[in-house]
Amino acid sequence: MRVPFGFLLLAAFAWFSRPSVTSLAMGLPIAFTGLALRAWAAGYLAKNRDLATSGPYAYTRNPLYIGTLVVAFGFVLAARSWVLGILFALVFLLVYLPVIELEEQHLRTIFPGYTEYAEGVPALWPRFSRAAGQARFRTALYWKNQEYQALIGMAVAAGLLVFKVVWRR
Repeated sequence: MRVPFGFLLLAAFAWFSRPSVTSLAMGLPIAFTGLALRAWAAGYLAKNRDLATSGPYAYTRNPLYIGTLVVAFGFVLAARSWVLGILFALVFLLVYLPVIELEEQHLRTIFPGYTEYAEGVPALWPRFSRAAGQARFRTALYWKNQEYQALIGMAVAAGLLVFKVVWRR
């Protein structure tokens, strides 16, 4: 469901965005911060092989989704569109929250220690009282998880907003 909704959001983004130089200056750094969080998380995530509990996973169980939320918030600001804000919020509530629940059920079945981990680490709102863990960021995992696609997507979306600002002048 995330891919079809992604294309729908891209079309809505192209249609409803009304960026300005000021909105780009405010929103794009926030979106970049979310992208950096996603990149950081991807470097610790060995999907279905190891339970990620280090790096950002020491503070929240879902740093990739938090990063996505921050990216979306940054782009909503950059686009200057409350309609996009509502659409992004609805997609998160109706698509991402159920996906998070399904992923947690899956992780409980393949990692015996997941329940204990989940009891000590919040699902979405980070808690910074834990140690970051022993594992180190691995660039190979960043590439294996194909997180560079988020960078490409962000560059395309930012390019579209910049184009719309320049085109309107």
